[in-house]
Amino acid sequence: MLFAATPAPAQADGFAGFFAQYGLLILLLILIVFMFWSSRRRQQRMKAEQEEKAAKMLPGAKVLLQGGLYGTIVEYDGDDLSKSAHVELAPGVVVEVHSQAVLRIVEDEAVADADEQIPGDDVIESTPAPESVEKPAAEAAPDTDDKPKA
Repeated sequence: MLFAATPAPAQADGFAGFFAQYGLLILLLILIVFMFWSSRRRQQRMKAEQEEKAAKMLPGAKVLLQGGLYGTIVEYDGDDLSKSAHVELAPGVVVEVHSQAVLRIVEDEAVADADEQIPGDDVIESTPAPESVEKPAAEAAPDTDDKPKA
């Protein structure tokens, strides 16, 4: 009976009245459609990237692993992803990794840039500590108390 006793609000006319009644519902429907559309588009893009990566994953391809290591594929089965991949990290060092641990295929230039050493980088020069550096307070000031320490 409480609801029957309250007066009905005055309804607006035209577009404002329609939007006042159904605006949130229309906005919700638009957001749901956008969510499904963007999700579908992202899935298609990821599938295309995976297919492209699988096509390039041939023995001899240089790869970047999830852990940040560069290597060369020795053995990889693109059809059965449950099998592990064998990647050579250094000459004679072949590791067995999960087939999906390969982050991406890298071009030769990227690995060459990372492997190049800066001239003079192999020489490590040690510089003596400057004499003007202050020592910590505990070392600098001797204890002048006459009391015996426990």
